Amino acid sequence: MLRVTSASLYTCCQKVRLLLPPSASTSTLTSPNKRLENQRTVDSLYELSVDIKKVRKFKGWVLSESSAYVSETADLLKDMGADDTVIARILETHPEAILCRPEDAVAQRDLWVSVCPNRRELMSIIEKFPASFFTLTHHDNQRANILYLQSLRLNKRIISKLMASAPQSFSQPVERNKEVIHTLRETYLDLGGDEGNLRIWLQKLLSQNPYILLRPAEAWRDSLGFLRERGFTTEELLSLVCSLRASMAELKPEAMEQALTYIEGALACSEDELKQVVIRCPSVLYYSLPTLVGRYQGLMDVGVSMDQVKESPNVLELTTQIVLYRIQKLASYGYDVRSGSLDVIVGTKKDFEMSYGKLQLRQRRPLFNPVAPLRSVEE
Repeated sequence: MLRVTSASLYTCCQKVRLLLPPSASTSTLTSPNKRLENQRTVDSLYELSVDIKKVRKFKGWVLSESSAYVSETADLLKDMGADDTVIARILETHPEAILCRPEDAVAQRDLWVSVCPNRRELMSIIEKFPASFFTLTHHDNQRANILYLQSLRLNKRIISKLMASAPQSFSQPVERNKEVIHTLRETYLDLGGDEGNLRIWLQKLLSQNPYILLRPAEAWRDSLGFLRERGFTTEELLSLVCSLRASMAELKPEAMEQALTYIEGALACSEDELKQVVIRCPSVLYYSLPTLVGRYQGLMDVGVSMDQVKESPNVLELTTQIVLYRIQKLASYGYDVRSGSLDVIVGTKKDFEMSYGKLQLRQRRPLFNPVAPLRSVEE
């Protein structure tokens, strides 16, 4: 009798346990070193179908905060067009969002709406970058930076992309961003750039590398100063700035010196030849020395000559694996890269496919009748 009662009681407890939310089935006193979880927060997240185990694993401290605004945050997201699934995903990814006071979150929404074409696009940004949206510090700096960038007549989407990808640049004082933008403007115009194209150039620069505003203005001056000392003319520098865009701010004189010295020696270049190599393949300026050495040596190992690399320096933009694959692909169509130009293997994947496609067509065409129609492999 006692055995049956015990079994029935155990079964009943198991059924009740399945019906309870995670907060009830998991003790909030899991460890003496852990803080008590706010059961109201846990239950509210559970009702929104948020994966409590995931939150507990990665951001468990959020569940222990005494003040949380779960329903208010969910209502704000829903008001911007988010459905239940999106809301749950955002709160799982960035549960700190529930700690933002409702009035601060509303003010942040209004700020972002000013640079987003519509709320649907804003919601898409929040879903991808929830931490950027729910970081509510330095609100005054954010507003000042937005107004400044808008005064430059930059595209709204460029500004919203900057806010999402590099929120730190909006948290810093607007004076710092003004200094960087001023340096970029002066650099472009001093090198002979057209005032009418300045805004477009800036937009391309900022969209390519959202973190450029976080780099000190001196980085640009140092990079250009070094290249001037190496003999690059104003026109050549403008060409490099337009090609490298945001990467120019990442360049360091010491690293560029190592790269140029190596290329000059490996290709036996004169100063003028070296400048032409750099202008045709600006990326050699920011590749590390081990990368350049490995790629050049890989070309030598497959029989490519030094003169071929000098004529087509863009081949150094390709990894050794890609070079080997393309050489083998062309060899299958009877083209020996070692006896021809390397231009056929450089470029993007699409560029290369067009190149070997032409060779394939040439191979299929019958030699005895150049105007005969091409036949497919199946024929």
